[in-house]
Formats: sequence, C-alpha cells, structure tokens
Amino acid sequence: MALRRTLYRYYEHRLIRSLPSARLPRHIGVILDGHRRFAREATDGEYRASYQAGMEKLEELLEWCAELDIHAVTAWVLSTENLQRPSAELDPYFDVLIELFERLPQLAEQLQFTLTVSGSLDLLPPTLVLAAKQAVDETSRVASPRMSVNIALCYGGRQEVVDACRSLVADLLAEGVAPEHLAESIDAKGLAGNLYAADLPDTDLVIRTSGESRLSGFLLWQSAFAEFAFVDPYWPAFRKVDLLRALRDFTRRDRRFGA
Repeated sequence: MALRRTLYRYYEHRLIRSLPSARLPRHIGVILDGHRRFAREATDGEYRASYQAGMEKLEELLEWCAELDIHAVTAWVLSTENLQRPSAELDPYFDVLIELFERLPQLAEQLQFTLTVSGSLDLLPPTLVLAAKQAVDETSRVASPRMSVNIALCYGGRQEVVDACRSLVADLLAEGVAPEHLAESIDAKGLAGNLYAADLPDTDLVIRTSGESRLSGFLLWQSAFAEFAFVDPYWPAFRKVDLLRALRDFTRRDRRFGA
C-alpha cells in the first residue's frame, strides 16, 4: 500500500509537470455521480458514509483546483430529479450537505474562493437552504478571491434556461419594452446574462464520474463548446490522478469551438 501511494504521488508530479498552464481550462464542471453504487459496493449500503466520503472528495477537488490555479469550478451535487428518491436516501444526504456548507467558509478562507449556489432552492428543506445561503454570505467576505466555486444544488439545466428566459422577459418589460416587441429583444447575450451564475465564464471541461457518458442536462447552455471527460471511478473514489489525466487530455485537444 505504501509503495502504491509513493508511485501515485510520483505519477501525479509527472502529470502536473506535463500540464501547460496556459492551456488549462478556466472553468471545470464536475458531475458527482456514483454515490449510491459506491455505497452498495464499498460501505455495505450505508448511504451517509458514501455521501460523507463524496463531500470530503469535493473539498479535496477544490484544493487540487486551487493548486492548479483553475479559475472556476461548478460541482453538481444534487439534481431536481434526485428529489424523487426515497427519504431513506435523501435525508442523510441533506444532513451531509448541511455539514458541507458549514465547513466551506473555512475552506474558502484557506483557498481564497467565493461561493455561489445555483438551482431550485425553494424545493429543498429550509435548514439546507439556510446553510447554503449562510455559506454564500460568509464566503463573500473573502479578500482577493483566486477562484469561484459554484455548487449546483437541486439543479436542472432545462429549468435554468427556462428561468433565464423568464428573468430576461421580466427585465425587458421593466425597461419598458412593449409586449409586441419582446421576441425581437431576446438574444443569446441577454439569456446568458440571466443564467444562475452569469458572471462565470462558459465551461471549458466537464468531468463525469462513475462511467456514465451523458450530461443529464448539466450546464446545457454553458457547455456548448466544452470538452468532456467520462471517467470510471465513482465520485467518492475519484483521485487526483483522475483529474490530472482529464486535464492532460484537455490540454492536448485542438479546440475548434464548432468550426
């Protein structure tokens, strides 16, 4: 085991040295997939233990990204579809997410990042919403932030686009645009400016764990020209070397942005 750890550290250092900093992604999106399967295979079906491992892994990911000077990270921790799962699965996850948000301000101070939370928070338990909003408020006081962290919580990509359309129409009406001229006033720039985390750059790289090869609606608008990395480990078992391999492959791609 000690030899394996030593070899992995050596391999990690080699990968890091091989990464051209100028070609690294500005914004990484991560789909944290595989908690339940990890629970069944590694924790004897103990969901809470799996969720805790996953959220600790998320904190590690933020540390790795800070080391690499990644500008922004969006982590999808809960989808709107996940709310259809039984309470035996959801309740422990809500508790673990509350604990995560309680820890994030300290980590934000350490790593110098600000925090946003994106999604349909009105569908969540009030205690979780309060914890998330308090974490956002506390991290807003970080001086000279080096990274932006966006937690996609009770998030759905289609709903984000719908909400952006509604927000844009409301803004146009407030500006005095006549209803008959609304259609011609709606454009891509306006919609992009009304997305949940509109101040973040478009996603350059999307990573999904657990071997699944689909987006499931994640950052539909922002990932239009993103590169994708689908990796096999379940999220709680995701390693730094998995991130570095995805980054290595990203830096080797010739991005043509649809051309």
